[in-house]
Amino acid sequence: MKNRLHILRAEQRWSQAELAQRLDVSRQTINAIETGKYDPSLPLAFKIARLFNQQIEE
Repeated sequence: MKNRLHILRAEQRWSQAELAQRLDVSRQTINAIETGKYDPSLPLAFKIARLFNQQIEE
C-alpha cells in the first residue's frame, strides 16, 4: 500500500493530532507512518482506509 497519509490528511485540513485522535493513536504514530518509519498494523490500516474512503491495495 502506497503511503499517501500525509496527502489525504492535508486534503481534510487535519493536523496530525486531529487525525491521531480520530484513529485513537498518538500523534507520534501518525508522524512515524507519514515518514515511513512505521508500518501500521492491519487493523489500523483498515481504520485509516475506512476514514478516508480508500481501499487497501496489495
